[in-house]
Amino acid sequence: MQKAAALIREAGADAALAETIATMMAVSADLAHRIARGPLGGPLGTAVGANVDGDTQKALDVAADEAFADALKSAPVRYYASEEREDVVELNPAGRYALATDPLDGSSNIDVNVSIGTIFSIYEAVDDPKASFLRPTDQQLAAGYVIYGPQTILVLTLGKGTLLYILDPDSREYVPIGKAEIPRQTREFAINASNYRSWLPPIRAYIEDCMAGEEGPLGRRFNMRWVASLVAETHRILSRGGIFLYPADARKGYERGRLRLLYECAPIAFLVEQAGGKATDGYQPILGMVPEGLHVRVPFVFGSAEEVDRVAAYHDMPEEEVSGLFGHRGLFRS
Repeated sequence: MQKAAALIREAGADAALAETIATMMAVSADLAHRIARGPLGGPLGTAVGANVDGDTQKALDVAADEAFADALKSAPVRYYASEEREDVVELNPAGRYALATDPLDGSSNIDVNVSIGTIFSIYEAVDDPKASFLRPTDQQLAAGYVIYGPQTILVLTLGKGTLLYILDPDSREYVPIGKAEIPRQTREFAINASNYRSWLPPIRAYIEDCMAGEEGPLGRRFNMRWVASLVAETHRILSRGGIFLYPADARKGYERGRLRLLYECAPIAFLVEQAGGKATDGYQPILGMVPEGLHVRVPFVFGSAEEVDRVAAYHDMPEEEVSGLFGHRGLFRS
């Protein structure tokens, strides 16, 4: 772990912050090994209960959460907030930081061998446990994710760009491999199209225009992607551009989307913006928002800046103008 801490200090972190991130790196390396063993390491994808929001918990969700919490007790982390826990936990009363995490993102993909990940963000701790997290999201000191795929890669920002580190499977050490930069333009979008009939008019209009191809108002052909793993979607966009949309829709329980501001949207937004992209709830920036609760959800649109701005422009259009688009486009209409 000393090598990892030295690596993070070289990127600009002080000793305490570097130790905290190095602890996350050490646990993630162990998780990567366990995930790579698949069923040889036990029934990782078995449902074992539900989290505070009623989402199904898999065995690996719980194991990852416990592994990070146990390891961070020895780091300068005072408070720990996890998507898998109802409330904040105090780990180290003398710690400087408050760490929020989705310990295992995309767990529904465990048994089908699709990339999954760990997302985290770090704030300065204050005396009030919840107040350490329920604060403007642009006060993050650091954010990152680890993607467990064909390669295990840590993507990290300290507010000075978005850095990439690959886990060497031989040495079990992370090695720097450069920075991520998101192109401003793209021809690729990611959205769960099965929810089309429930989308609000601005999102429907935007996707219709993407699907209209060269003859449509955007003047170019788009490809669609959907992995259903936020870390995998983010990594693709950081690697080659694109736009991701998980909007609010008309279904019960989806009025504010499904992704959590604290554990998912805020850290991903920090990473994306440090790589030259943008991240919004459809029209307002994610960074600067203040979570109303530990598990509050928010619509999420991020990626190549030009397309994120375009989606915001669709939200700014008068409702009657947006509704009128469907009369002559309607590529998904029943």
